[in-house]
Amino acid sequence: MEKYDIAVIGGGPAGITLAKMLGAKRKMAVIRPEDHSMIYCAMPYAIEGLLEEKKTLKKDSLVTDAGADLIRNTVTSVDFETKSITFEDSSQIGWDKLVIATGADPFIPPIPGKDLAGVTGFKTANDMSAITGMIDAGLGRAVVVGAGAIGIELALAIKARGVEVDLVDMGESILPNLVDREMSEEPCSALAGTGIRLHLQAKVTELKGGPMESPDNSSSTEGKQAVAQVILDNGQIIHFDSGDDCAEDEEGRLPGLVVFATGMTPQVSLMKDSGMKIGKDGIIVNEKMETSIPDVFAAGDCVEFTSGITKKPVPGKLATNAVPMARIVAFNLLGRPRAYPGFYNGAATRVGDYYVGGTGLSEKAAADAGIETICGYGEVTTQFPIMPEAKKMKTKLVVEQATRRLIGGQIVSGEPVTGRLDLLTFAIQKESTVDDLAALSYSAQPYQSFYPAANGIVMAAEDIMRKLSARN
Repeated sequence: MEKYDIAVIGGGPAGITLAKMLGAKRKMAVIRPEDHSMIYCAMPYAIEGLLEEKKTLKKDSLVTDAGADLIRNTVTSVDFETKSITFEDSSQIGWDKLVIATGADPFIPPIPGKDLAGVTGFKTANDMSAITGMIDAGLGRAVVVGAGAIGIELALAIKARGVEVDLVDMGESILPNLVDREMSEEPCSALAGTGIRLHLQAKVTELKGGPMESPDNSSSTEGKQAVAQVILDNGQIIHFDSGDDCAEDEEGRLPGLVVFATGMTPQVSLMKDSGMKIGKDGIIVNEKMETSIPDVFAAGDCVEFTSGITKKPVPGKLATNAVPMARIVAFNLLGRPRAYPGFYNGAATRVGDYYVGGTGLSEKAAADAGIETICGYGEVTTQFPIMPEAKKMKTKLVVEQATRRLIGGQIVSGEPVTGRLDLLTFAIQKESTVDDLAALSYSAQPYQSFYPAANGIVMAAEDIMRKLSARN
């Protein structure tokens, strides 16, 4: 049995990061059952046709060129006492240190009809290829469940291919994990303007099937059931194969696709009977990313950790969290102790002509956590207003009233927002106050900012300070 200094189960962002940092320094194996590691956030754009599907596949050389072995196999069990891993083909390897980076699977709610043909999550290369294949074959209508960033990006991609799309979400507004309702209004209007049918404050309760049609009239689909109707809790029925709003197409195909983009479930089945501490949202780790089992670390979407703001467990299933977590693991394995500060969950997306980003806690999330806040707004343009391509940019800051500390920020703009959003994330990490932000020193240039007279972040901070003064 071959033994490794470090074994990593999982070949996603965390696994690749660990390989890059440790592969040349330790004997290391990265274990991955999938054919490919994916650039997940690029998948909608491959479906839209902006990218070739192969562009979303990460090269194996990212691991092997770093000096690590890439093992393409499925792990069936891990023995934490003998420090061994058993694979599907009964082969084994040993390890001195183990990193669990198994990621997460799409969550599909346990509703009637979830196993019908045409119902899928959205995570793998097979998911992407299946959706693209249905569109190429003449898909007539699709329902995307979940109006978060991935759901919206996917809905827009499918719509751009000429397919009728319904977008369903239980919330009262789109992008609830990024921005509050009032900040989502213009992006929501832009989304509706594409022709996508929005069903907000609606829940899918059942999927009903109908006979599968075969494009070549073969018997390969005989007796199989494909999704034909989506039943919502408000009594509305979305039809694929019949009905006033979506009849069969001219060739008689059943144009049915339902994609769930309703969150992720951590892959922790390997640890089920290990005695490892596992929380509601993944493996529990300390600030060094150590699990409750000695010599075993975890990083990425399989992990439950705490908010850097509330210090309570919070979901953080983003590649931009997985990579920093993996870096902490690597430094600690190299004997250079570092601690992970927690999730701040800065993230961004694009909805039509709007770039939308949020970080930290939204006003609603803060209220749900029992934090009394005060919010401020600043509206400027992305360039000097006299410039021909200047676009509107709106900023919202969320401040804890008792401490005056920044705990959240949101930006909606006609140009990319990640640079400014990262500044706000850093300010939250450093526990900056509204006073600090009001005194922010900034740059200005006609093509890159508003006039020197104002800055959106400073304006929002000043708005909060005025409101605080009025309360005193």
